[in-house]
Amino acid sequence: MSSSGMPDLPAPLTNLTYKYTKIFINNEWHNSVSGKKFPVFNPATEEKLCEVEEGDKEDIDKAVKAARKAFQIGSPWRTMNASERGRLIYKLADLIERDRLLLATMESMNGGKLFSSSYLMDLGGCITVLRYCAGWADKIQGRTIPIDGNFFTYTRHEPIGVCGQIIPWNFPLVMLIWKIGPALSCGNTVVVKPAEQTPLTALHVASLIQEAGFPPGVVNIVPGYGPTAGAAISSHMDIDKVAFTGSTEVGQMIKEAAGKSNLKRVTLELGGKSPCIVFADADLDNAVEFAHHGLFYHQGQCCIAASRLFVEESIYDEFVRRSVERAKKYVLGNPLTPGVTQGPQIDKEQYEKILDLIESGKKEGAKVECGGGPWGNKGYFIQPTVFSNVTDDMRIAKEEIFGPVQQIMKFKSLDEVIKRANNTLYGLSSNFQIYNKVLLTIVAMLTLYPN
Repeated sequence: MSSSGMPDLPAPLTNLTYKYTKIFINNEWHNSVSGKKFPVFNPATEEKLCEVEEGDKEDIDKAVKAARKAFQIGSPWRTMNASERGRLIYKLADLIERDRLLLATMESMNGGKLFSSSYLMDLGGCITVLRYCAGWADKIQGRTIPIDGNFFTYTRHEPIGVCGQIIPWNFPLVMLIWKIGPALSCGNTVVVKPAEQTPLTALHVASLIQEAGFPPGVVNIVPGYGPTAGAAISSHMDIDKVAFTGSTEVGQMIKEAAGKSNLKRVTLELGGKSPCIVFADADLDNAVEFAHHGLFYHQGQCCIAASRLFVEESIYDEFVRRSVERAKKYVLGNPLTPGVTQGPQIDKEQYEKILDLIESGKKEGAKVECGGGPWGNKGYFIQPTVFSNVTDDMRIAKEEIFGPVQQIMKFKSLDEVIKRANNTLYGLSSNFQIYNKVLLTIVAMLTLYPN
């Protein structure tokens, strides 16, 4: 254990094998109804890791039937007391902790995430969240309400039922746990579709769910593509709720499908174009480091990435200079290699989208201070890129890039920067670097998304 309280970082596993590549329904492993499979790749090398069964509407139907049966009155899951539910979730956390090294290696190999982040941050977070959810299982309580007359009034929290959950590729394991943990704690059953780019850790967790002793049908995991398996979840008449993390465009389609089917409940966490505001009284070195962590973490593939950076005019030039110096320190390469600080983008589609946006910035008049193109001969790597002289009407200032591309914009006054920061169709988070605590409070109150 390190002095920070984090576990020591071991070496990643070598010669990893992928044992679980089938569809998980009713605590059993199935081939897809169609017989189709799809390839899964390592984005750092472009090598195929394995093939996974491709679920579609028929497979989702099978999974929903299993989840519905597991949710029936009198089923083992519905008759299980809340404390026992919590113990099962806690057991799952223990098994994930046991397989922490394997899962972290797999997450980095399949998703391109730095191994240190996978092992220390993602796996550590998954274990903590599951144990938190386990503790809540027997503490979800209603109320009795005083009322006049011969009446007895009370509230009682009931599970929703069958929950469809669609997981993104940028935090595959974290998002899986964030979604199934609360749902299981409350007594629901789930049908999960992991992202087609990164299904491997979810399928390994399926084996741990079976090992932990969850009743059949409580958790079902169906890998597949969004337009088929994902669409089937969104429009399914026997799914009571759908939760999705991903792009705004797909979120809009899911909400529409849910409304046109059975008006199922919908929870969406969508795209972002988050502002980061640096005022002249900020500690400049800290502000540069904070802004880099907010943007370049996981190669910019984060929905709350601080991708609109506003810097006060009097410190703008010096901030740009220091930010470029910081960007040049990133070490690109295989995320499993010690010393590497930036891995690849997830796939060719995202890689080409980011490069297209970089080119648009050049054409629209932004200045490339460093980077601005691809890196290496293999893998989906993009140079850490810093743009200055960016204006609000440029594509790079308006569209979610989801890559290692920093846009630094200049502002003169508080009123101006608040108006510009709030001028976005996205809404997830905001970040501030300022010494004056009174002004910080004012900025947080005036900014629409001061998470």
